[in-house]
Parts: sequence; C-alpha cells; structure tokens
Amino acid sequence: MDKIIDSLKELGFNTYEAKVYVALLKEYPATGYEVSKKADVPQSRTYDTLKALSQKQVVIASTDKPVTYSPIKPTELTKRFKRKMTGNIEYLEKHLPDIKTEYMEPLVSINGVDKTKDKLIELIRSAKKEIYLEIWSQDFKQIEKELLAAYNRNVEIRIVGYDNLQCHFGLVFLHPYAKKLENHFNGRVVIITIDSNEALYGKIQTNTEENNTGIWTKNPDIVYLIKELMIHDMLLLDIQHNMTEELMYTYGKGLKRLYDKVLCADSIYRQHG
Repeated sequence: MDKIIDSLKELGFNTYEAKVYVALLKEYPATGYEVSKKADVPQSRTYDTLKALSQKQVVIASTDKPVTYSPIKPTELTKRFKRKMTGNIEYLEKHLPDIKTEYMEPLVSINGVDKTKDKLIELIRSAKKEIYLEIWSQDFKQIEKELLAAYNRNVEIRIVGYDNLQCHFGLVFLHPYAKKLENHFNGRVVIITIDSNEALYGKIQTNTEENNTGIWTKNPDIVYLIKELMIHDMLLLDIQHNMTEELMYTYGKGLKRLYDKVLCADSIYRQHG
C-alpha cells in the first residue's frame, strides 16, 4: 500500500490526497468522518482534502445530506494522467530545443580505473552497429565475452590490438609498440567509439596509485575525432603489415624518416615508432 501512496505522490498527489483516494477506493460512498477514520487522516484535514480532490474531479461529492464522497475509477484516473503526461512530454520535445538551438554535448569525466571498465562494458552492451576499439591484450580478455556477444548480434568490430592481442572475430590490427606506449602513458589506455555516437578514452590499468581521469562523451565532433584517430591507426598498421619492404626502403626502420618529416622533435607520437 505504501508503494501505491508513493506512486500517487509522484503523479502530483500530496500524502493526504493519496491516502483519502485509496481509502475511498476500499469503501464508498463515505462521509468525511468515515473517510478520516479509514484514511488515518486528521478530520480537520480530511474535509480540505476532499474539497481539493473534488475540484480536481478525482472525487465526486453527493448533493444530499449528509454529503458522501465517491472516487473516480482507477482506470479513469490513470488514463487521465497518461494523457496529461504524454501531452506534456510531446510539448517539451517540441519546445525545449528552442531554448538553445545549438546544444553541445559535454565531456563527462570518469574517475578511476574501475569506473572506466564499467563504462567500457556498458558501451559494448549498448552498441547496435559498430565498435571501434584500441586495447591491450590483457584487458581485452576481461571484455572478450561482451564483445563476442556484440559480434553475435551483428555488430561490426574493428580493434587495434596491443601486445599481441588474439581475437577470433571481427578485424584486428596488431600494434607493435605496446611497451613503449604503456611506459609513456604510465599504464594501459582504452579507446572506444560505438555507432559513431559515443566515445570513451581512459586508463584501464595504471602503474601508479594515482586516480586517473578519463572522458566519455556523445559530442559528435569529439566522437568523430576519436574514431578518425583509430581509423588512421588501422590504415597505417595495415599498410605497414602488407608493404613492409617498400616502407622500409622509403622511410627506414620503424618509418623513422616519415616521423622525422611529420613530427616535431619532442612529439609524443614518436612513441609509435
């Protein structure tokens, strides 16, 4: 019964109104005095409450003496609130965007490794079309079942895998410089986008006790940039795998001459080579 009272309060009833309506449903018609006893509401408040419910047309008062009260049917009450709520939601859907026409999705901080892992799993489970992912082999094992479940529901999966990651579904592009990057970032990072709608970047393992902060966002520009980062990694890794000799001849070992050409002297991207 308490749950019913709470639910009625969520629809806009106060405590006394909820109790009086429920009491009338149990037995009606009833006088104000009878309602007060059944609802366990002070008699002085019962008449004010019955008057308020009558004005809302939730309770019907008789015209004879003594005045008795009857509730409207529960199905009528719920129908009425459903119409009201649907109308309000439709109005808000139409007019709320007009308040600020250019809404910018925020970047949401995720504090700590455990929360990053939880968010990673949540994103994988919600994916409907595609997953782009960069992850270390040790961490991949913790989410492999979730990724396989996504793959089995026809989600396309592309992975940049560090540290000789082994996966028997989707497409995997092996990155050869896992240790360098892990040392540079002082831990292992994870990067993921799903359905070109959401992105996550954060530490999934740290080599220190520091509380690492990652980001999650639906900001379309940031999601696009993070996805493009992974796509370019995949393109380069595939070219390196299939054109090893040609690239060695043109750019030297580890594409050194290419990195020298493109990057500044202290660029962190030199960790890739």
